[in-house]
Amino acid sequence: MIVELGHFCLVLACLLSLLMVVLPTLGLSRGQTSLMMTAKTLAAGMFVFTLLSFLALVQAFVVSDFSVGYVARNSNTLLPMQYKVSAVWGAHEGSFLLWTLVMSFWTVMVAGFSRPLSLDMRTRVLIVMAGLSFGFYLFLILTSNPFERTLPFYPSEGADLNPLLQDFGLIVHPPLLYMGYVGLSVPFAFAIASLWGNSLDVSWARWSRPWTNVAWAFLTLGITLGSWWAYYELGWGGWWFWDAVENASFMPWLIATALLHSLAATEKRGVFKSWTVLLAIFGFSFSLLGAFLVRSGVLTSVHAFAVDAERGLAILWFLAIVIGCSLVLYGFRAWNLRSQVTFTATSRENLILGNNLILTISALVVLLGTLYPLGYEAFTGGSKISIGPPYFNAVFVPLMLPLLVLMALSGTSRWWKTDRETLLKGKLLTFGIAVAAAVGLTLMLPSPNLWVIGIASLSIWIVLGLLQALALQVANKRDKMLALLKRPVGFYAMLIGHMGIAVSALGIVAAVTLSEEVDLRMTPGSEARVDVYDVKFFGTTAVQGPNYVADQGRVEIRQENTLITTLFPEKRRYLASNSVMTEAAIEARFLGDLYVALGEPLPGDDAWAVRVHIKPFVRWIWFGGLMIAISGMMSVLDQRYRSRKKRSASVKADTGVLEAAHG
Repeated sequence: MIVELGHFCLVLACLLSLLMVVLPTLGLSRGQTSLMMTAKTLAAGMFVFTLLSFLALVQAFVVSDFSVGYVARNSNTLLPMQYKVSAVWGAHEGSFLLWTLVMSFWTVMVAGFSRPLSLDMRTRVLIVMAGLSFGFYLFLILTSNPFERTLPFYPSEGADLNPLLQDFGLIVHPPLLYMGYVGLSVPFAFAIASLWGNSLDVSWARWSRPWTNVAWAFLTLGITLGSWWAYYELGWGGWWFWDAVENASFMPWLIATALLHSLAATEKRGVFKSWTVLLAIFGFSFSLLGAFLVRSGVLTSVHAFAVDAERGLAILWFLAIVIGCSLVLYGFRAWNLRSQVTFTATSRENLILGNNLILTISALVVLLGTLYPLGYEAFTGGSKISIGPPYFNAVFVPLMLPLLVLMALSGTSRWWKTDRETLLKGKLLTFGIAVAAAVGLTLMLPSPNLWVIGIASLSIWIVLGLLQALALQVANKRDKMLALLKRPVGFYAMLIGHMGIAVSALGIVAAVTLSEEVDLRMTPGSEARVDVYDVKFFGTTAVQGPNYVADQGRVEIRQENTLITTLFPEKRRYLASNSVMTEAAIEARFLGDLYVALGEPLPGDDAWAVRVHIKPFVRWIWFGGLMIAISGMMSVLDQRYRSRKKRSASVKADTGVLEAAHG
């Protein structure tokens, strides 16, 4: 009965989303305030009924109701409770229900926290979001209903959740990623509402910025956690493989990062108006493209949901309608939009423009590498081609170098005009210090590398530039602590975010160029030398898990006869599906991880294949990502976004030394 109520609530939410499109639209056309005001109530109802529907599916998993086909395919009575709950979004139907729940959450948040907007603008924004929700509900109900029963005959035991997904990563990664994916619908809705109302002044940019920052922060956190999950769960020690589904989340992140900076320039100086609208459109469009890639069945990936092409075609049609209608509206309303504001080549506006161009080109490079194999297969009648890390490393990585240079220069830039002396003040000195530090650190490594020197130099230069900018805030001030406390939150958000980029860049280049990997044949009691470590294998013992059995190895790692750690990697066999999985054991350290994974048992003497990785600075990748996400959340705390007063549409040049580019 609860399953049927969940389905009924889902249908009600769909009908409410349709009413949320129709009634406020009538109110706008007739000038009836009462009809426009219904949008807020309908948004609340849509969220409540979607939440009830989601909880009904959770309940079906908790009680192992295998008469529900989706539960039978993705759960099992032996499955631990935390994974029964997270299995709700472990496959296509349930994950899309989570998608619609997140969409309804963003809608009700916009309805509740956009009171400073004019009624007609808020109404248009909510109509756009309701229209998107209606499309998602229709797709879910008509093609991907998670509540379908298999009565009168259904299995007494479920098929089990994919063992790769029986991990903490599934609990947190998809919800955070969807908060970012779907959150980009908010700046999209603001952009479309502004085009619809023909009101493309700077006010829409101001009210879009906090929503964009939060969505971008969630997307950053989701990608970071996904990278960490792949690193420790897949057993091969990689943190990023340029997989098509990884790219599907990375492309909207690149566009959203450009959008953050472009929104800042639009609000502060009234420039890039039409370009900013276009970025808002394409940011959400890339999110929909990611949904298509993951759910269409056109690619094979450990991250993808195996669904039929008919569902993928439905998403493709929805994607085409959203992008097509948006671009048509953009063409009618934004083609003649021109900024009357000027700026010089060394201004902050120009640095943001360079940032936007590099990020957009980078997203297109990733898009080409992701879609080219699909296009090649379609046009050659089934012939396959693979584009992997060599392409992305050769094309994408060089684009990041000028971006890091722009970040290093941005600290002392000013709006409208920055004289060369101010822009370069102290930069040559800090660059020299950064290069010297990078060379010194690299020479201490066993295999010096030019890429390490280059990226490390730029990263250290960025950090030194940010510290220099911080010092300028207290220069010539008697009470330096008070001067720092008076700086807006957005300023510190920018500092943390840009430092996070530098920290991640250092971690990436170190992990890619300096990692060591050794495959060993080891028997109980055997030892091997890996880099500066002595690795001793003590064999395996059988252990029993809640729904698996495992061979658990014991590996001691010593350095100069001092025990560093004892690791217990496992080779697990899950009882319900009889799947065999590798569970790596990791000694996490600030300067580098020690990573051990069991391979396959080998003939003779209880021998095993043992893989040992040395991963220098790999934790810095995720620590930097966490800093970036925190910066996005912090920027929303800026006093400007808590003000109830409407800001004047006029903008003036900011003569401060440093403002947050996205704060």
